[in-house]
Amino acid sequence: MGIFGRKRSAKPSGRHAAPEAEERPVTDGADDEIEPQLSETSDGPFDLADAPEDGIPRIDLGSVKVPVPDGSQVQVEMDPESGGVRAVHVVTEQGQITVSGYAAPRSGGLWKDVSTELTEQLRADGAKVSVGMGEWGLELSAIVGDVALRFVGVDGPRWMLRGVIAGPQSQASQAPAVLREIVRHTIVDRGDAPMPVRTPLTITLPDAVAQHIAEQSG
Repeated sequence: MGIFGRKRSAKPSGRHAAPEAEERPVTDGADDEIEPQLSETSDGPFDLADAPEDGIPRIDLGSVKVPVPDGSQVQVEMDPESGGVRAVHVVTEQGQITVSGYAAPRSGGLWKDVSTELTEQLRADGAKVSVGMGEWGLELSAIVGDVALRFVGVDGPRWMLRGVIAGPQSQASQAPAVLREIVRHTIVDRGDAPMPVRTPLTITLPDAVAQHIAEQSG
């Protein structure tokens, strides 16, 4: 499953990922308007109720169960103020992947709004952003300095899953396929409790990982 590392400082994981695939023309205009599609894919990502018993190794983070490819590492990013978990990253040769779940309306469509905001935010930060279509709908590609970024989003039943990969531009052609493969096999456990839309789904660490981090802290 890889080596569990502790990461104290935040990288642009929650905001920034890398380019390619079976996508429609990509644009870089400020008025990008591409009509999104609600995902009806049958091969993932999966709601817990529909999760397959496929034997794929996943790290159980409570709200999301994320595949960990051979040769990759898992890094836990801690919040220095609260002492809680800020994010968990899967680090591959192509880049650092972060998969996050959020509460969403039953009607879906949250990714369209989130991707629009991300595009505006990235451009305001000076990034070169392209918008295209992938297997689940809208995808964003961005270049920030020497880092290539790719974002994908999937609207599920009362949840939205966002995946991002950040890596060197030299890996930009391979990174999206790696990101999509991890997102495709992710399982989302939203729970039944009512939550405001956009609330991040809680991340919990497996006991072995939490103990390892506690030992490092001690």
